[in-house]
Amino acid sequence: MILHIRFTTAPDPLLPELLALVGEFTPVIEALPPDAALADLRGAVRYFGRGPAELAAVLRVRALARYGVECAIGAGPSPLIARMAAREAPPGATLVVDDPVSFFRDKPVAALYGVGPATARALCGYGLDSIDRVAAAPLAVLQRILGARAGRDVWERAQGIDRSAVTPNAAARSLAAERRFDRDELDPGHHRRALLSLTAELGARLRTEDGGQVCRALTLTVRYADRSTTTRTRTLPEPTAHTTALTTTAYALHDALALQRARVRALSLRTEGLTPAAHAAHQLSLDPADDKVRRLEAVADRARARFGDGVIGPGTLAA
Repeated sequence: MILHIRFTTAPDPLLPELLALVGEFTPVIEALPPDAALADLRGAVRYFGRGPAELAAVLRVRALARYGVECAIGAGPSPLIARMAAREAPPGATLVVDDPVSFFRDKPVAALYGVGPATARALCGYGLDSIDRVAAAPLAVLQRILGARAGRDVWERAQGIDRSAVTPNAAARSLAAERRFDRDELDPGHHRRALLSLTAELGARLRTEDGGQVCRALTLTVRYADRSTTTRTRTLPEPTAHTTALTTTAYALHDALALQRARVRALSLRTEGLTPAAHAAHQLSLDPADDKVRRLEAVADRARARFGDGVIGPGTLAA
């Protein structure tokens, strides 16, 4: 049995400690930053003589008692089913799925793990709007609609077939920062100010830590008033630590979520795929304004190193 564990109130620095907590039950753990993990409990079930629901309950209690972190846990026979179950499990609860066929019944195709909005629209355009209908469709039909590889992947997932496994690893190397609002925030303008503050912080940290780093992707996590979250990741055009590039990507991620009336409790950004800046290629720019901004960034970094982090920052945040 596989567990997908969502640490629903976990600040990023606690992830290694939470993974160590899961390690008290099984050594087969795959970290899924910023706030989740997969765990293979097949050996633990035999060793402890307890079912996955009982072990998950003990894990939830320990995480809450030791770290004040609530967990939403999905359990299933494969990582695919466990991930989907975790989506439906409320904070502080475990959803165990023993029969994937019954679990998939009447679910929209968009609920199938790995099916994004574009793929769901393509399938719905052909009347394949539920997982049941996708599973009943011939493989050749899915491949004509989505392509050979994507069609086979979606068809197999709809059948409950999952060829992936839990791959033990450590928490990925990354940098993250979070901004919590004093109240549940509805104003998109305040969201953008928070994002600007986050990208300014992360950009400065990337340029100054460990001799200079660049990131390949940016992940935005939005935490709502009901403690649910939405996470989106976008690959950057090139590896960078340039604050302007990070801000542009963060705004694009935020705008794509259409959060006009969402009650947002916190926003967090994580830079993924860090590599030394000295090893990264940089596309030369012929834009003098961009060159000027990069020179100003270097000056601001030196000022912060000498006088402190709060000495200089974006003028928008000072208003």
